[in-house]
Amino acid sequence: MENLQAIGPNKNKNLIIEVDGKNFQRFPIKTKLITPQDKDISLIIEDVVKKYVIVGDIIFISEKVVAVTQGRSYPLDQIKTTWLADVLSRFVKKTPIGIGLGSPQTMQLAIEEVGIAKILLASVIGFLGKVIGIKGLFYILAGEKARSIDGAVPYAIPPYNTYVSKGPVKANEISQAIAKKLGVEVAIVDANDIGVNILGASNGIDKKLIARMIIDNPLGQSDEQTPIGIIREMK
Repeated sequence: MENLQAIGPNKNKNLIIEVDGKNFQRFPIKTKLITPQDKDISLIIEDVVKKYVIVGDIIFISEKVVAVTQGRSYPLDQIKTTWLADVLSRFVKKTPIGIGLGSPQTMQLAIEEVGIAKILLASVIGFLGKVIGIKGLFYILAGEKARSIDGAVPYAIPPYNTYVSKGPVKANEISQAIAKKLGVEVAIVDANDIGVNILGASNGIDKKLIARMIIDNPLGQSDEQTPIGIIREMK
């Protein structure tokens, strides 16, 4: 068993967070560059964390690397966009931490994931919401599959700075399989610097609690190459 305490936080991130009066360490675990040739994410997780984990730990995994291993991450120039994706993407607000569905390519993936009808309904309601001062209705109505789509951003590690990704499939099942192998709880997370969504989790996990434990995005989202983290309560 190797010493997890020797691993420090990522740049500009904190190792420790307090939740409900308890302190938790969030250790970022560095991996090789994960590619579509890595077909089984559970093998990668087992290889890099098995030497560290103890009973009571929680493993959290970036949803993007799971999507990559499932072949759900695509180079920008390979995505054929429709006129609808081109038009709708113009009305999506871009944020400093990501493009969201504000590009024709990410909007096209959203249309493929949830269907034209749902995207159009979300767009209309989202527009009307903005008119009366209510923001975020588009993403609420479009649903988790649309929210979990990642756009290409220049600060991501190459080549994924020119890739867009759908969210992973069967996230709960994958989490449960890894948990069974390693004997600890597992969550697949969509985290950035403005929020966290738990896309999949092993049985018994309190998703809201996990989201609070990683609300500050300790894995980062640029070139850290730490798509896996271990949460450990400080006794």
